[in-house]
Amino acid sequence: MWIYIVRRLLLVVPVIIGVMTIVFILVSLIPPSTRIAIYLGPLARNCKPGLPCWNNARNAIGLNQPLPAQWGIYIWNSLTLHWGYTNPSSEASIGAQLGHTSYPVASVLSWYLPYTLELAFFALIIILVVSIPLGNLSAVYRNRPLDQGARVLSFSGYALPGFLLASIVLLAAVALSGGYAPTCHGLSYYFDNWFGSWPDPACIPGTPSTLPSWIGPHLETSPTGFPTIDALIHWNTPGGPYLVEQSLQRMLLPALVIAYGYIASILRFVRNSMLEVMNLDFVRTARAKGVPERQVINRHAGRNSLNVTVTVLGLTFAFFITGFPIIEDVFHLRGIGYLLALSIQPEPDFGIIFGSTLLLTLIVVAANIIVDVTYAYLDPRVRLG
Repeated sequence: MWIYIVRRLLLVVPVIIGVMTIVFILVSLIPPSTRIAIYLGPLARNCKPGLPCWNNARNAIGLNQPLPAQWGIYIWNSLTLHWGYTNPSSEASIGAQLGHTSYPVASVLSWYLPYTLELAFFALIIILVVSIPLGNLSAVYRNRPLDQGARVLSFSGYALPGFLLASIVLLAAVALSGGYAPTCHGLSYYFDNWFGSWPDPACIPGTPSTLPSWIGPHLETSPTGFPTIDALIHWNTPGGPYLVEQSLQRMLLPALVIAYGYIASILRFVRNSMLEVMNLDFVRTARAKGVPERQVINRHAGRNSLNVTVTVLGLTFAFFITGFPIIEDVFHLRGIGYLLALSIQPEPDFGIIFGSTLLLTLIVVAANIIVDVTYAYLDPRVRLG
């Protein structure tokens, strides 16, 4: 098993280098002055062409060297997380979000990434809890009312785009909450704060109208960086239970919207895989030997039907991570997707764009490694191949 894992890790290296090379080609297409400004960050304001600082920056990123040397410098900077700085002058986008101050791209991404990972975690839990049991039951009770209902759910998930479902859910929830009444309790407060700052210091019980010390100025939390986990760690501090509740509430509906579309596709894969396994010889043999039907389904057919499902889940994770910009933008969640959407318009922030691309690539590659290892655990033939 360890040999298989090492082999998979070695195969990942060319993929990462290849993506970095593509990003480098795109970086090479932007003007040199923009590349220097991204590299200098706060120093770019007082650094003009012809000054020593400008020439030093050109040397540091290799603009005075051949293209292969520039590629090598870029690969090294990417691997060491030197992804440049944000654009402080971009109005109504990243610059405004960060108070028109330039920050290292890697630091900004570290503030926003935990929100995306928490959202992905909640969505994945919903997908697993709903699609696998429902897909198995749909196969066991084929062509019965449960199976027909699962098919309707599957077709509706395919037919309804995520951004449209998110808008419908958001408008319906706001209507049910009675509008935007200024209160610190209930759904009305919940949706008020989706379009404002979170958390609202004035609504946190037991605090003097200020954010707790473990929440930073850019809503980065400590010690883990994940808001829900950190709120649980600080449960016994003033406002701790309230912040846990608000963090979970903010993640629930977006996670349901994301999960709904993917449940539709995974449910069909689980159902078809289960039907195929239930017709195999070893399942018929287990039934002929008198093994209880529940044990046949759970121990014999269930585990063997997960091989295809695990593969599909890995691809799904890659797709719904990259699809987060739409959902996070609709719900105004401070994740990587929302940050990426802000970095594109109205004024592009190339540091965030390229840094987000590399970060999402690393996440997808890591997810695929986990899927491969899980697949090898479920089916020993994979690691022997």
